[in-house]
Amino acid sequence: MQADGLVIIPTYNEIENIEAIIREVFQLKKDFHILIVDDNSPDGTAAKVISVQQEFPDRLFLEERKEKSGLGTAYIHGFKWALQKGYDYIFEMDADFSHNPRDLVRLFNACALHGADVAIGSRYVKGVNVVNWPLQRILLSYGASFYVKFITGMRIHDPTAGFMCYKKEVIESIKLDNIRFVGYAFQIEMKFRAFLKKFNITEVPIIFKDREKGNSKMNGKIINEAIFGVLSMKLRSLFKKEGF
Repeated sequence: MQADGLVIIPTYNEIENIEAIIREVFQLKKDFHILIVDDNSPDGTAAKVISVQQEFPDRLFLEERKEKSGLGTAYIHGFKWALQKGYDYIFEMDADFSHNPRDLVRLFNACALHGADVAIGSRYVKGVNVVNWPLQRILLSYGASFYVKFITGMRIHDPTAGFMCYKKEVIESIKLDNIRFVGYAFQIEMKFRAFLKKFNITEVPIIFKDREKGNSKMNGKIINEAIFGVLSMKLRSLFKKEGF
C-alpha cells in the first residue's frame, strides 16, 4: 500500500543509529515510508539498511551514492525520488535521534490538517528547547537564526532547522537544480525559496536532543557557508539570479 508520506534520512556513518530510527518510525500509528540516502558510508550503514529491508520490503527504500557529497545534494536526490514516486508529503529527518520520530505525526498534521505548506520542527519558536548542547553551540545556533531572519526578512524562529515536512507542491515549485548550498545552509535556502513563493510556513515546537551515538558532521566550512552564503543568497534573490 502506498503511504502518502516519505521520510528522507541522509546517512554517513550512522550504523549505530540507523536500525533503531527506522523501527521507531515504523512503530508510529501513522504509516510512513522511509528513504535512506547513504553516501557510501565506510561503516556499513547501507548494508545494515539492506538487512532491515528484508523485514519491510514495501516501506523501506535505499539509494546509495558513490561518495560523500553533502547534506543538500542528498536531500535533493531524495526529493526527486519522492516526486517521481508520487508522495504528497515529504519529510526531512536526521538519523541520530536528535529529532524525535513521534514528532513526524505533528508535522504531518500541520500540513495535512491545519493548512501549512511547510512545517518546521522548531527548536526556538517557544524559547530554546535544546538538550545536551554546550552553551557555545546554543549561542552559535540561536545567533545564526537571528542573523538569517535579519538578512532574509523571514519571520522564522528556526531557519536552520532540519526537521521538516513539505507538501509536494512546494518541492515541485522549487528549481532543485538551482539550489546552491550543500551543507546546513541548504536548509536556509529551501525555506527562503518557499518564503519567496509565499507558501504558508508554520513552526511546530519540538525538543531537540543532541546525538548520543556517532559523530556530528558540523565543521567550520559548514558554518562559513551559513554565515557568508546567506548574504549572497539574499543579493541573488534581489537580482532574480539562479532561479529566484
